[in-house]
Amino acid sequence: PLEMSAKKPVPFLRQVVPVRKKVQRDPRFDDLSGEYKPEIFIKTYSFLDSIKKQEKEIVQKQLKKCRNMEQREKLQRLLNRMTQQEQAQKKQQKLRERELSLKRQQRELAKQGKKPFFLKKSEKRKLELAEKYAELKRSGKLESFLNKKRKRNAIKDKRHLPSQKSL
Repeated sequence: PLEMSAKKPVPFLRQVVPVRKKVQRDPRFDDLSGEYKPEIFIKTYSFLDSIKKQEKEIVQKQLKKCRNMEQREKLQRLLNRMTQQEQAQKKQQKLRERELSLKRQQRELAKQGKKPFFLKKSEKRKLELAEKYAELKRSGKLESFLNKKRKRNAIKDKRHLPSQKSL
């Protein structure tokens, strides 16, 4: 029919023009965003490191000038967090470099015609400990680190011993 029926009630909120609903997508789980590769990500956002360094210097200057104790504590916490993030990033970078060097060695061995040999998690941990030991020895902090480790282990052992009351 050319005319609409007058008997049908008109809706309260009538849509004259259909509105397309926006589809929200999360780039972390979407295929359109591509695959995450840490090396490319680090290269792309390497400029952030210099910005973070500048911000850290600004916070240090503010901390030296600050007289208010509450503000000083806030700035100190912020500075500590920045330092910890920086250390964690360096640690992550070292780990990536170590894995890349192991992969390179495997490729070289494969080119020579040898079978690839992959390290177990425990062997990787041993290599990491050996590297940490060498680093501590080089910096001269080995003795203090070992003393702390001994104390920690002694406390753990004391917990497992039966107490004097039970005897």
